[in-house]
This record gives sequence, C-alpha cells and structure tokens, in this order.
Amino acid sequence: MVDLAYVIAGSEATGGAGIQADLRTFQELGAFGLGTMTCIVSFDPADDWNHRFFPVPAEIIAQQMEAATTAYELDVVKIGMLGTPATIDVVAEGLRRQPWRHVVLDPVLICKGQEPGAALDTDTALREQVLPLATVVTPNLFETKTLSGMDTIETVEQLTEAARRIQALGPRAVVAKGGVELPGDDAVDVLLDGDEVTVLATPKVGNERVAGAGCTLAAAIAAELAKGREVRDAVTRAKEFVTAGIEGRVSGKAPFTVVRQGA
Repeated sequence: MVDLAYVIAGSEATGGAGIQADLRTFQELGAFGLGTMTCIVSFDPADDWNHRFFPVPAEIIAQQMEAATTAYELDVVKIGMLGTPATIDVVAEGLRRQPWRHVVLDPVLICKGQEPGAALDTDTALREQVLPLATVVTPNLFETKTLSGMDTIETVEQLTEAARRIQALGPRAVVAKGGVELPGDDAVDVLLDGDEVTVLATPKVGNERVAGAGCTLAAAIAAELAKGREVRDAVTRAKEFVTAGIEGRVSGKAPFTVVRQGA
C-alpha cells in the first residue's frame, strides 16, 4: 500500500520553501506526494528581497483539486500559503467536499511586501474558513500571537496559553512554535493535542530563522500522519527532521539560508 500525502500551497521560486520544500519532505519521509499550486512567489533581489506575488486563478485551483482528489483516495492534506480570500474560498469549498483523516494547516498569515489591507482580509478568511477544518495547525510565533490575540509570548507557559486559545477556534491539535524567537537556549515548540500538552525542545541551531522550516515541519507532520502515526509521534518525528535540515541548511547568494530536507 502506498502512503499518499497531498499539499495545497504556493510555489517559491528559489525552491527553499513552499510546494517545492513540501514535496521534497514527502519524498524523504517515504510518502508519495502530489500538490495543487495556489500562487507563484518570487523574491525581488532589487527590492530588499520582497516578494513578487501572483495568485493562480481560483478556477484553476479548483480544477487541480478536482483532478488530484479524483485520481487518488486522499485523506491527509497539508495546507500552505493560500494568499487571497478568493483562493481561500475555493480551497475551503474543495476541502468540504470529502472527509479528511487529517488536515495540517501551516497558517501563512502575511507575505512580505503584501499590502496591509489585503493581508488582513486574507487573515480573516483563513481564520473563518480553513482553520476550523484543520486537525493540526502549526503557527510560528508571529502567527501564534495573531491567532491567539496575545501581544507578548516569552515563556513556555504563555506559548501554551496561546495554543489553548487557538485550539478554541476549531483545530484538534496546535503546534505553537517558539523556534529561535522564543527567549532561551532551546528552540521550543508546544504541542496541544486535545487536553494533553507536550513541550518539544532542542538546542537552537544559530539564532536566525531558516527559510522553509515552517513549510517542512507541517509537511513532515502530514507525511508521518499519512503513514499512520498518531499526532504526537508525527510531530516529534517532524521536529527531528526539521532540526536535521536546519543543521544541514543550504546557503546561496540570497541573504538567507534554507532547510535541506533529508540532511
């Protein structure tokens, strides 16, 4: 039997994040991956590496989802960058057409360089339409603050409280990521699964964010869930996978390094 993992996400032109990172992650973890592309994002080296953003038309997204879900019996999906309310509408509608064993949501709330008004509309649509469909949501520290309504998160206790607030919005499990931004020597994530809290901590690998880490973590969770692992085991394995990828990160001419899946 083949373990199938599906991703709905954007393409990132340098390959460090987005659907490219997701599919590499699926492959490295032994899941057969397929994906629906929601947008194309490229960096502009002449403009402080801000994003150039092109959304895929909603009808094309719907057609991709139709083809993927008709071709295979898919029951685990990872959701990455959606980018516009129109995209969120069509993805949410597509997700509701069938039951899912797991929906893993990486709640990408803002695209660098995106207009504030557009970002707010997208955030609201994501919160209202996709978040309640998720079984697992994996916000970074900025997203955790935004979704929980907390202005300050500097301790594990505050990170746990934020996870509880996000869980109240609908998802069964929350992986609130402190990462390198939470004070201390360890990269700390809090998993809230039902009522059970698990603190996952590993020594920080440097103090700078590494591109693709969030995409990779959510994709790794999805791959492990597709293979039959329970949520806690899937998250634990995913964190190990991402930590190794950060340790083996790839440098290029861009002003950031990227996760190397399978390092």
